[in-house]
Amino acid sequence: MRDDGTSRQWISFDHGGDTWMFDATFLASNWTCIFGRGCKGVLEEDATYLGQGCCSFGAHFADKGDRKRVRSAVRRLPAELWQHRHVVDRPEDALRKDADGNWTTIVHDGACIFLNRPDFAAGAGCALHLGALLANERPLDWKPEVCWQVPIRFEYHDDDVGHTTHVLREWKRRDWGEGGADFHWWCTDAPDAFVGHEPVVDALRDDIVELVGPEVYGRLRAELGLDEPGFTTTWLPHPAVRPRG
Repeated sequence: MRDDGTSRQWISFDHGGDTWMFDATFLASNWTCIFGRGCKGVLEEDATYLGQGCCSFGAHFADKGDRKRVRSAVRRLPAELWQHRHVVDRPEDALRKDADGNWTTIVHDGACIFLNRPDFAAGAGCALHLGALLANERPLDWKPEVCWQVPIRFEYHDDDVGHTTHVLREWKRRDWGEGGADFHWWCTDAPDAFVGHEPVVDALRDDIVELVGPEVYGRLRAELGLDEPGFTTTWLPHPAVRPRG
């Protein structure tokens, strides 16, 4: 365990010949997604009333495999779960290249085409998420990678001798690109979303296992002290919920 000098604690260990680093301060916190429960969105003004969460922009795909998987899910998505199905001729047309040549989900009426609005009868939120639940499958198998990973950021770096360091941390404003600094609000910056009933490492178990694998996840839980009787390990509170001044 180490402190990075900003009162944020990290866990690191070696596994499989690589180094793994984890943002313990975030993973042990009680952050939870508050979409539809006070989320102010990612626009330049408070957008709570829009109910868009972080879906105001089209999702960028990580690679061809990500795009292929989502296209397959879109073809299976029942029209009655997708408010804006009528916007495209074919379901797969909801995925297009933007002006810069990047593949994204298209934007319709100010948000991702898969975002059902608060008044939609089948339910607000991501239509792909709803489709996965109806099919009794994992939402992360239907949605673009960025959509199920946020607010987790997973990256890796190779040094000049080929050693790999994997880093799993909290998603920051900077990870959205230049526009992130202009957000009126971001969920891991303010205390609003730190109202969950279990630590992030448990609440987002499926997501984390998908990223790091079950063995590394098990080691992470042990290092966090979650498997100790009575969960006696104490971590510094997340900066968003610490007293100021």
